[in-house]
Amino acid sequence: MLNRLFVDNLTVLDFSYFHPRRGVVGESWIVDVELLGELNDEGMVFDFGHVKKLLKAALDGGMDHTLVVPEQLPGLSVEHLELNDEIRIAYQVQDEVQFAYQGPRDSVFLIDSDKVSIDSARPLLENHLNSLVPSNVKQVKLNLRAEEIVGALYHYSHGLKKHLGDCQRICHGHRSKIIVLKDGQRDLQVEADIAEKFHDIYLITDEDILSSAPYDHLMHVGYEAEQGRFDVWLNPAQCYTMHTDTTVELIATHLCDLIKNEFPNHEWTVRAFEGVGKGAIALSD
Repeated sequence: MLNRLFVDNLTVLDFSYFHPRRGVVGESWIVDVELLGELNDEGMVFDFGHVKKLLKAALDGGMDHTLVVPEQLPGLSVEHLELNDEIRIAYQVQDEVQFAYQGPRDSVFLIDSDKVSIDSARPLLENHLNSLVPSNVKQVKLNLRAEEIVGALYHYSHGLKKHLGDCQRICHGHRSKIIVLKDGQRDLQVEADIAEKFHDIYLITDEDILSSAPYDHLMHVGYEAEQGRFDVWLNPAQCYTMHTDTTVELIATHLCDLIKNEFPNHEWTVRAFEGVGKGAIALSD
């Protein structure tokens, strides 16, 4: 019988994926890992420290902070531009492009399926991790799950061009809860209103809006960043423009200002989350 080692909450994959109806959807999956194998000379299947270093690094350096695309989706085209190591993606319905993307190859994670789901992504991730572990480890199994959230939540996508890490990628995102306090007490209705307003939203810094050519019916967002050139064309109905960068700190401040303007006779606190277990707090003046 093989021994089993487990590590819960190994990491969180924050990414965006393309959906033919919802558009670009921000998502966050918690990753639990289980290793089946024989004991090594140290009496271990695999050292916990190595699990965190090797497997977490492999997951964080792969699907995390990318645009995940289902290659087999009807109407989707994927073109690899070898000269600049870029990738170009377009989704077309009845001869009209509904979504387009161009950026560095590493900013996109392709799945051999017609949809992005835990079931379609898990085998690809597991195969990669199984290629990395020592021979006494016979199988790496993953459990991918969304955070259990009681109350309001929303999916948002964005890109942070000034960031020197992978947050600069123009299509990555998060599945996030929102907590709003009115005079120190939770206001569930305001939370629900924000979640509805930001449902499947793409947050744009206004200075990153460009001419929509060649897709005049779409919103063109683009910029130069440390990793290269990024451009995306989106359904305008999915987009929300801010005058600032779209960091979680500035999102929290923006939401707090909106609420305070609507309800000026109360004191407000906004806890805006960036995926799972992290975020920013803004207080009204």
